[in-house]
Parts: sequence; C-alpha cells; structure tokens
Amino acid sequence: METKSLSSNFIKNIVVEDLASGKVKEIVTRFPPEPNGYLHIGHAKSICLNFELADEFKGRTNLRFDDTNPVKEDVEYVESIKQDVAWLGFEWDGLFFASDYFGEMYDRAVLLIRKGLAYVDDQTPDQIRETRGTLTSPGQDSPHRNRSVDENLDLFARMKAGEFSDGEKVLRAKIDMASPNVNLRDPIIYRVLHAHHHNTGDAWCIYPMYTYAHPLEDAIEGVTHSICTLEFEDQRPFYDWVVRECEMPATPRQYEFARLNLTNTVMSKRKLKLLVDENVVDGWDDPRMPTISGLRRKGYTPDSIRAFCREIGVTRSFGIVDERMLEHFIREDLKLKALRTMAVVQPLKVVITNYPEGQTEWLDAENNSENPDMGHRQIPFSREIYIEQDDFMDNPPPKYFRLFPGNEVRLKHAYFIKCEEVVKDADGNVIELRCTYDPETKSGSGFTGRKVKGTIHWVDASNAVPAKFRLYEPLITEEAEEEGQSFLDHINPNSLQVLDGFVEPAMKEANGGDKFQFFRHGYFNVDPKDSTSDAPVFNRIVSLKSSFEV
Repeated sequence: METKSLSSNFIKNIVVEDLASGKVKEIVTRFPPEPNGYLHIGHAKSICLNFELADEFKGRTNLRFDDTNPVKEDVEYVESIKQDVAWLGFEWDGLFFASDYFGEMYDRAVLLIRKGLAYVDDQTPDQIRETRGTLTSPGQDSPHRNRSVDENLDLFARMKAGEFSDGEKVLRAKIDMASPNVNLRDPIIYRVLHAHHHNTGDAWCIYPMYTYAHPLEDAIEGVTHSICTLEFEDQRPFYDWVVRECEMPATPRQYEFARLNLTNTVMSKRKLKLLVDENVVDGWDDPRMPTISGLRRKGYTPDSIRAFCREIGVTRSFGIVDERMLEHFIREDLKLKALRTMAVVQPLKVVITNYPEGQTEWLDAENNSENPDMGHRQIPFSREIYIEQDDFMDNPPPKYFRLFPGNEVRLKHAYFIKCEEVVKDADGNVIELRCTYDPETKSGSGFTGRKVKGTIHWVDASNAVPAKFRLYEPLITEEAEEEGQSFLDHINPNSLQVLDGFVEPAMKEANGGDKFQFFRHGYFNVDPKDSTSDAPVFNRIVSLKSSFEV
C-alpha cells in the first residue's frame, strides 16, 4: 500500500509538536475495537487516522481488542475485524487483547483499594443509578463507601474467587460523588459476571469495566496518543485518574475527534446487529450495510475508502457527510480500472430480419475508452439480440432518441438498426421488436453517410449469459424517528431490487470481486458469495453519475 501524508488536522499538529519538543520520541497509536460486532465505515475513519498517522511519522500502531464484556463478544467478530483492517491495507505492529492484561488490571485494582481509592459496594445497579445524582444535583455516598481497606481487600478477593452471584457486588473507584462531571462519581470498575470468555475461558468471573480497562491497556502498551471519538471526552478526567492513581509507568494522552455520520445510514453496532438479528438484511456483509464487509461485498475498494476518509478530514465539529461523497470516490477509483462492458438488466428481444440466419460475427470493442492500455475484446453479434426495455417506447415524448417505430439508432460497437415492427402479447405488452440493420454502418468502418442521435447497448441472444443484478437504494429513509418509533420503522422497502437479465459471454469467466462498468447502468461487482460461472450475480456498487462534487 502506498503511504500518503495526512492533510493537516489538529491531532496531527499535536503529534508534530510533541515530537519537536521531545515530549515523545516515537508515536504509538492503537485501533481498539470491542469484538461485539462487525466494523463499519465509521471505524474505517478511525483505522485510517491511527495507522496513517503512525506511518507518516514512522511510529507504531497496535490492533487491540477491548474484550472486557464476554456476554456480547465472539471469536467471529475478532476474525472479521482482523480481516477488515488487513483488507483496508494496514499491518498492525502488535496484536493484543484487553484480556491479556486481566491479571495486571486486577493487581492495579488491589493497589487502588490499598490506597483507599476503591471500595466494594453491595448496592443494586438500580440503587447505584438512583444515588448517582444528575447534571444539576450531586450524588449520594454509598453506605458502603467507608469500608476499611482490609474489608474491601477481602471482599474483592472473594468476588474473584466466585463467592458472589452476578450483580451482587461491584468494585467502585472512590473519587467524588459531588463532582460536576458525573463520570467521576465513584464509577464502577469491576463487576461480577459468571460468563465464558472467548480468550480466557472460565479463568475469571469478575471483569473490568471498559472505562477502567482502556486507559490501563494504553499505558501497558506505551500508547502515546489515544485517539477516540467525542463521546469519550467527558471520560477523559477518569482516564487520566486511572493512569495516575494506578501508578502506570507510561502516561498516554487521550484526544477526541468527531465521529463519522453518513446520510441514510445507522452507525451503531447495536442497531446494525438488530438489522441482522431481525433478518432485515442478509447478514453483516449484506451490501446494503455500512459495514466494511458489506461495502467490500458491494464492490468498494480499499483505495476508495481510504481516499474518502482522508477527504472528510479530522475535526471536532459534528456533521453529517452526504453518502454521495463516498460514492464519488469509488467512481474515481474504478473509472480507469473497470472493464467497460454491456449488460441488459430488463431484456427486450430484437430480431434483425435482414441479418443472415445462422451467422455470427465477432465485433471489436475497447475495454475502457479512457484507458487504452486495457486493450480490446471481441463480442458476438447475430440475428437476435436483447436490448433494455426502457430503450424502446411505442409512443415516445419529444426528444426521445432511442428506439421507437420508424426510428434508427446505433447499437454500441455494432450497426445502425431501424425499428420496423412491434410485436405485442394479448395484453398489449411489447414482447419483441422486428428491426433491420444497415451493413454499411458497422462501428469503426468510418461510415459518414448519416448520423443518428441515439446509441443503445445490447447483448447477443444466442451467446448471452443469464445473470442476476442486484440494484440498491439506501436502507434507511431520511425521515427522523418520531416518538414511539425506532429506526426500524424507516426501513426503505425498495432498498433491494433483483432483476434477471443477460451479460456478454466473456463475463462467464468473471470471478467473485471482479468489477465492471456496465454501459449506462453503473459499476458492478461480482458477488463473492452467491455468484457462480453458470449463474453470475452482480451487485451494483454505484450508478455512473452523481450531482455531488468534492
């Protein structure tokens, strides 16, 4: 992967200053996902920021799984995350798990107890919430807040030994129940949870809370710049408190940036999991999903996603990015790479009555008119072809330049044809066209006798390969959630349309992940899961044009 310099942003400026001042000698960042779902495009922004920042300054980036909640985590998510990061083109310097540090986290919690900065609380979760206070009123001390150090050490050891049931006791940091920052009002740092862990098995029945574990992980790994999204800004004082009071040898610093929000898209693993669980979509990699695996299956490339993430930049300002901006970058990436071929997604049969029966000729076609290095291919042409249904109208409006009775058009890479007769079924539906062709008008022959205004695409009927085409619209409509509704009430019923049509015969050799530009239809990807040589399936990545400009 080619390493590109990040454009200037406030985090990069901090890094430059830290290196220049000698505050740090080497930049160490990390991408720390929780393995409780698949990564989405918002995570791609964080991945690119962390890895490219370290790459630019010759530093290191760790991939670390914050696996502190075994109830929601799974090895499937771990493997999918590793695959996504690698697919985006990044190599991690270290692969770690929060669970690798459970022993040290426990020891640091014991240290806090010995310092009088943590205590075991017997209150129920509801009681702790009720006594936490509000943004305008202070919290109330737990009746167990002043337990002795010895009693807390004993209870915490017994929690670890499995003497208590889930939720029966917790370990809380002892900070300030009157703090204006609610996050400092004696937050829970350990809870009892008898659950099997994907990495440590049944070795533990108490697990650290994410907000306690995360700063310790950063400090253990020597992370210099702990970059996260703005929702963690209020947690920064507690982050610093944990590092300081746990007497960690390294002192990472947390910096926050605005998360990515896309139009017509949900960017929450909880909501995305709900879409999967409710069978709204066909799994995490459904091409309608904003997951990295979904975008990959749809046909997005690593280059396009990295370019998109660089373009949107890194700020502290909330904003919603138009999804058409992401589409712009896949068009830019594929326009010189994708083979330009022809496909008919809603076929209408055309019989060329004056073309010799039983004859097939092979016509020359360039593979990409903007990239001559891609060369040419040969496509068959015979008496019967398929065109698009919407390339014909029986009674066209003014300035309609495609086929209609008596009109002449050019077949892409082939000849002029003229519609002579329209065949309809008993219900009046057009089922076939009878046309004539002019053999003098062969494409590339230099014919100048007359001009036509319309050019349409086609596929030779006798050699055509049947195929399925999946056309996508945004999964979520733009309507805001109303009271009593959820985002599931705004699922677009037209988010997926499946059409049966035909492609050129050479497409039978296409492999999963191959990308093509179909004349007038857009860019398509061969579905890596469902497509076969006998029954190819094409996912539309994006249409050819957009009104969006970068």
